Amino acid sequence: MEPIIAIVLVLVGYALGSAKLINEGNEALVERMGRYHRKLKPGLNFIVPVVDQVVMEDTTREQILDIQPQKVITSDNVYLEVDGVVSWRITDMEKSYYKIDDINIALKNLAMVELRSNIADRTLSETITSRSEMNTSLLQVLNQTTVDWGVQIIRVDIQSITPPESVQKSMAEQQAAEIRKRAAITDAQALKEAATLRAEATKAAMQKISEALRSHPDSRDILKYLVAQDYVQASQALGASDNAKIIFMNPGESKDIFNEIIADEIASGEGNGRNKAEN
Repeated sequence: MEPIIAIVLVLVGYALGSAKLINEGNEALVERMGRYHRKLKPGLNFIVPVVDQVVMEDTTREQILDIQPQKVITSDNVYLEVDGVVSWRITDMEKSYYKIDDINIALKNLAMVELRSNIADRTLSETITSRSEMNTSLLQVLNQTTVDWGVQIIRVDIQSITPPESVQKSMAEQQAAEIRKRAAITDAQALKEAATLRAEATKAAMQKISEALRSHPDSRDILKYLVAQDYVQASQALGASDNAKIIFMNPGESKDIFNEIIADEIASGEGNGRNKAEN
């Protein structure tokens, strides 16, 4: 019985030592006698104890690499602080283990070098306004290198671009000046449109008055309107003057004055008409 128990224990130990459970989303690499042998997929796998050895198990799911704030310089010699995030995943477990020593450090250093190089070819203004273009450019450049490492770069996101405080102040002043410029242009356009509308209204009013005078040359109402309009325009001009004085008139007296002015206008018009007739 003892030999049988011993054999059973050996078989159980062998089974336990040879069974390898790989979780979903992971893969593992097996070496036999120090050389690459095979890849273990998710699920229950068996290897030869002592002879085989699992040298690596890692995930093939998407991973995030955080690029800490870096000091970079633009082509117009402005120092910036830039940080970002790189999303990546392993596509070939064998390459990621045998082609590169530490994939995380390699990816971090590569991303920082390419980020500095990309910004060094741009001015400050181009760097701030072309973030999406830089993300796309970095994605393509990184994938050209990492394909040999068995890694795919999924996304590159530059999170923040921070200029020095002095540059931020200059940019704020420039933006404020641009806002004032647009406001001045808007005001000028509004004044132009208002002047155009007033001119069109005056033109239309003069056309109606001209038509009324031709049909009713002796109309006192039209003359009252013209005299009142001249009075209002003169009052506005007087009020706009720096040395303007406000004069209040008795409405009753102003009515008599308007009637006298209108009578003079009618008499003047009739006199001019008789002179023309005699000539």
